[in-house]
Amino acid sequence: MKTWAVVNQKGGVGKTTTAITIAGHLGKTEKRLLLVDLDPHGSLTSYLGYDPDEISTGIYSLFSNPTENERDIAKMLLPTPIKNTYLFAASSALATLDRQMGTGVGKGLIVSRAIQSVADRFSYGIIDCPPMLGILMINALAACDQLLIPAQTDYLSLKGLDRMVHTLAMVEKSLHKKTPYMIVPTMYDKRTKASIDALQEMKNRYRFNVWGSVIPIDTKFRDASKAGVPLSELAPGSRGSVAYYNLLNFLIGINERNDDAKQDTQQFA
Repeated sequence: MKTWAVVNQKGGVGKTTTAITIAGHLGKTEKRLLLVDLDPHGSLTSYLGYDPDEISTGIYSLFSNPTENERDIAKMLLPTPIKNTYLFAASSALATLDRQMGTGVGKGLIVSRAIQSVADRFSYGIIDCPPMLGILMINALAACDQLLIPAQTDYLSLKGLDRMVHTLAMVEKSLHKKTPYMIVPTMYDKRTKASIDALQEMKNRYRFNVWGSVIPIDTKFRDASKAGVPLSELAPGSRGSVAYYNLLNFLIGINERNDDAKQDTQQFA
């Protein structure tokens, strides 16, 4: 299973939109997908029709009793309206985890172990992360193969992006793991100089880590959220849907190239 984590310490940049829209496109294939909601706000959980205040089993119960619950991960997954897609849901109680648990040996690997226990059932996993550094974000970084960092194309988002990349470097040291990341420019408006300049500055600062395209502003995203369905289902031909379809194909291409490289390495080892 290939796992992508969608992360940024700045809110409102399109993390949940990225997760749900990519999921919608994957749902049109025969690939099975696991969505993991690590955000205490539970936006992804709510989008898919569940109330985070009423979730009794899910991510929080995994943390509260990992030894017992790690054996029953499959029973904790919820069906979603997206074909072949299941949800490991968030509850509002996640907001108390850092105060309850602190940081200790092994606590950053709870989600990773949980995902691995059901990895043979899924082709892909997508983790929607909280907008703050803590035990949940550390778990997400430990569990993923690739990071997606949605970044709104404006000046304030650039400041948040700098902080996120700095945080990533610190966490990588503590986890002893190097995780590739890709910045996804979101809410791009080609009509405004602010968006154009912000995108160029993003490319100047992070030349090799910025996706070569953009996610444009599209009011259809709002309509899809209201309807509780991915944009790929509501308006598959819309600008935003097509942009995320291209992003998904790019990510799948990265995975295939990495798999080929690993096979070549093993063949000649």
